[in-house]
Amino acid sequence: MAWRGVKYSTLGERLIQDIHMVQTTDKAPASGTGIYVEKFRRLEQEIEQPAWLRFRRQAGMDRFSELGFPTLNDEDWRFTNVAPIAKLPFKPSLRSEDGVAADSLTQFAFGRLPGTRLVFVNGRFAEKLSSIGPLPAGVKAGSLAAALNSDGAFLEMHLGRYAARPDNGFAALNEAFFLDGGFVHVPAGQRVEHPIQFIYVSTATQNGASFHPRNLVLAEANSQVTILESYLALGSKGYFTNAVTELFAGENARMEYVKFQDEAADAFHIAGFHGEFGRGSNVNVHSFALGAKLSRNNIRTRLAGEGLECILNGLYLTRGEQLADHHMVVEHAQPQCASHEYFNGILDDKSKGVFHGRILVRPVAQKTDAKQTNKNLLLSDDATVDTKPQLEIYADDVKCTHGATIGQLNEESIFYLRSRGIGPETARRMLIHAFAGEIIERIQHEPAREELDKLVWDRLEANPHLAEAK
Repeated sequence: MAWRGVKYSTLGERLIQDIHMVQTTDKAPASGTGIYVEKFRRLEQEIEQPAWLRFRRQAGMDRFSELGFPTLNDEDWRFTNVAPIAKLPFKPSLRSEDGVAADSLTQFAFGRLPGTRLVFVNGRFAEKLSSIGPLPAGVKAGSLAAALNSDGAFLEMHLGRYAARPDNGFAALNEAFFLDGGFVHVPAGQRVEHPIQFIYVSTATQNGASFHPRNLVLAEANSQVTILESYLALGSKGYFTNAVTELFAGENARMEYVKFQDEAADAFHIAGFHGEFGRGSNVNVHSFALGAKLSRNNIRTRLAGEGLECILNGLYLTRGEQLADHHMVVEHAQPQCASHEYFNGILDDKSKGVFHGRILVRPVAQKTDAKQTNKNLLLSDDATVDTKPQLEIYADDVKCTHGATIGQLNEESIFYLRSRGIGPETARRMLIHAFAGEIIERIQHEPAREELDKLVWDRLEANPHLAEAK
């Protein structure tokens, strides 16, 4: 197996250099980080880990001590106030907590789909609730914690390679405190027929309970796999999920990644997604944000090989005082690559949406084809959206477009439907469902698409303001 540019020695040296750089900084520790340092020391005493992972954790903790949590003074966070998270009591989950009935999972999205299912309860792998279906030769799917014990040398080459040095306190905190998560490795040429699921279930009974999942998905050359990642709740407290997913698609690999977030109404959800895609690959990433009081998805993708295609697609539905934030950077690092971003939001009551999309085209990335759109439908006069599509282009032979819209239902469209005998309430419902449907229909895996279509339909129909939308 060949992984270009990866060497044990250089990785270990880089880790030590990162730690040294942080430890020798002139910056004083960020205010309010003391409790996190204390909890980290306890973590270090309670778990066994190889030296290279200890170095990585310490680098994450030092980085968090330097950065702290982002504030409204940080440009990338100026529309999203995370002070409520910083004020939570920090109670990281260090032990496995089971007690979830297997039949309770069938009520959730994708609960009845065939394939491998990896279930994590309060951030830790629940073997009794999980099932490993038939997999092609050499394909591995399981708990990251178990893989660290059985395949530590292999993971040393890849864990943390696709996520850049943490640029915010949340990513650094995950690097310090992650204990478990989903791990998938698809060798070259292998194709996984059924989706592999990562199911994260929270049963939190106290405010401030925090979980730090870490997912790693590696699909080698000419492989194919579909991943379904879900965040769900059986508890209702103000807990905190802080996840990081690293994704690698090799040359000519085919991958579809669907993330579904439906956390508890008082919960907080911060997630980092870091992808690196190789020559000729085709990768579709979908994000559906329906739950949590505050959610933020930091999506970073690097198009590292020529002639690849990447689609980033998302839908957020918010009510009450929810806030849903998507912040993306798509880096075109090689020529003749295509990236397309489509994000729609449907917002009601006093909820808020945030979208920041940045397309970065390097000088070498000639013949780039990039498109970015963000459309928002407001069902209430009190709902708000801050949207910032952005192009940063250093090549001269490219085709790049971006745009954003914020508004209410189109009166001409309503009139068109009414002129064909459709009542006003039904016309509004049809237009709102179609607005969500244009995102859902891009999911290629048909069973997952149908499941999400039904779930979003039911969620919209449960909104008493749907037919009253202006």
